[in-house]
Amino acid sequence: MTEPVVDQKPGRRGVRRVLLGAVLPSVVALGLIGGGVTYTVVTVSSADRTAPTRLWGETEKTARNDEDPAAALARGKAGTPLSKLLLPLPEGYEFGPDEELYGNDGELGAAEATALMKQAGEGLSGKKRRAFEKDIDGLGVEGIGVRSFADPESDVVVTFELARMKDKKQIKNSYRLRKGVMDALEFPKGPQVRGHRNAVCYTAPVDGSLDKEERAAALEEMVCLAYDSEVLVTLEAAGAKPFDKARVAKLLTQQLDHIASPGEYV
Repeated sequence: MTEPVVDQKPGRRGVRRVLLGAVLPSVVALGLIGGGVTYTVVTVSSADRTAPTRLWGETEKTARNDEDPAAALARGKAGTPLSKLLLPLPEGYEFGPDEELYGNDGELGAAEATALMKQAGEGLSGKKRRAFEKDIDGLGVEGIGVRSFADPESDVVVTFELARMKDKKQIKNSYRLRKGVMDALEFPKGPQVRGHRNAVCYTAPVDGSLDKEERAAALEEMVCLAYDSEVLVTLEAAGAKPFDKARVAKLLTQQLDHIASPGEYV
């Protein structure tokens, strides 16, 4: 997917219009596919915390010799190359509510992931939609893994999404494209992700259409973008105000460290 040239002459409003009309659907397609975080965070308090995470497929022989296999599985699937890269359940967290079709620990293959990405272009005109779908095909998406966690103390839901692509250059390009859109739309910067320069967090801007009471009741949201030589990483978090954004950013640090050393549960 080629990075668009944005004309700065029309001013900030012109830049926003170009990005919203041409680029934003691609950003949606390349991340936040799990969706539903803002909705599911509301149900965390009433979720059945005694139910184990949904484990897809047959029993996976991933535990170390000195580790109880059941305990290893309880921290998340690790039976595929992509699931091994997803952060295992961190201490102090529980698996979150199911993310629509993916459960709270799911994975999509290449065909399913590509088809889902293309749905983000449904609002485009025929010509633009065909070009958008061609760009998605060009990414060579090999699969997407989704895993969600819930903090029982603060009722914050955190969802990780990892996307793997055939063309490794597209991983970096996609990160830069999405980061550029967030910067151009002036999303406030969130906490820093220590030890990882190819990672950035944003908080959701205040909705100017809400009145004072609605703003007080609205959930806070944070989106983090990152990439590694292996995968494109998206983190989305939502919870009641105010939640500990630095703690959530630390999860991204753990996720990126785990990608670098997937054989070790952090």
